Amino acid sequence: MVLDKKVAEQTINYLTQINAIKLNTKNPFTWTSGIKSPIYCDNRLILSYPDVRKFIADEMTNIVKNLYGENISVAGVATGAIAIGAMIAERLDLPYAYVRPEPKGHGLKNQIEGSIQEGSNVVVIEDLISTGKSSLNAINALKSEGYNVMGMLSIFSYNFQFANKKFEDQNISINSLSDYNSLVEKIESEGSLNEIEINRLKTWREDPEIWK
Repeated sequence: MVLDKKVAEQTINYLTQINAIKLNTKNPFTWTSGIKSPIYCDNRLILSYPDVRKFIADEMTNIVKNLYGENISVAGVATGAIAIGAMIAERLDLPYAYVRPEPKGHGLKNQIEGSIQEGSNVVVIEDLISTGKSSLNAINALKSEGYNVMGMLSIFSYNFQFANKKFEDQNISINSLSDYNSLVEKIESEGSLNEIEINRLKTWREDPEIWK
């Protein structure tokens, strides 16, 4: 869910300006899951641009503070949200940790790196929500250690209905600075793609697994 349309628009503007969002309706990208996609979003690039980095961290900080208050801890999802999550926690003076995709294969074999008080309320920061698999993996890792996950906040979400349902089934609220709808609206307003290409973008979001 996008909470502020103006913030969503500015986020999309920044992501396209720094080429974090790439579009190709004719030669789609292939995700790790095997899904063919006309869009590729690499939010790690945000960290290289001070103005963009500050905007994203400031806006996410405001959302966390307004939605969840002060009696919380922050956890970033590795690897894309480690830095942004730490910036949010620093601004709010809160405990912070990050969650690996899986436990380390050596040493202490931690999946959660950092020290957050047992039983804490935790807000999870994600750079990107797509199918929901990696995001929910992090959430479940926190839950398994006894933390109370309050919700997840991301920079960008594809807003797939099948992914949203996964979060709903686990009673996890999700919010994003921007989403796929915001991107398509920007493209339509600019007229940078023709009607056929716009329709392909909309059709893809409805059922990405069978889109061609």
